Amino acid sequence: MPATEKDLADDAPWKKIQQNTFTRWCNEHLKGVNKRVADLQLDLSDGLRLIALLEVLSQKKMYRKYHARPTFRQMKLENVSVALEFLDRENIKLVSIGECCDVFCFPVWRKFIQSV
Repeated sequence: MPATEKDLADDAPWKKIQQNTFTRWCNEHLKGVNKRVADLQLDLSDGLRLIALLEVLSQKKMYRKYHARPTFRQMKLENVSVALEFLDRENIKLVSIGECCDVFCFPVWRKFIQSV
């Protein structure tokens, strides 16, 4: 069944539900390290909360250093790269739910990747 234009819109109800659910899930795990996500796109864009989330979930530290206070876009991208490299080294595959074949089809992640 083809998706309707309404289902694909950025403000589609299912996308908002998905975003809110993922935000609450992140916050539940991050509360142990006194971090919080309010806006996924903004708060994950420097890589710091993403790194914190991965460290909490895996109970391991990152394999290499990252920028604790990223001020430039390049520093933020490097932090995200550290997180993605960690996932790769831990053999954790990024998958999405739905018809798309990779994580970048997941609307929240697509916005996150575009914002970095």
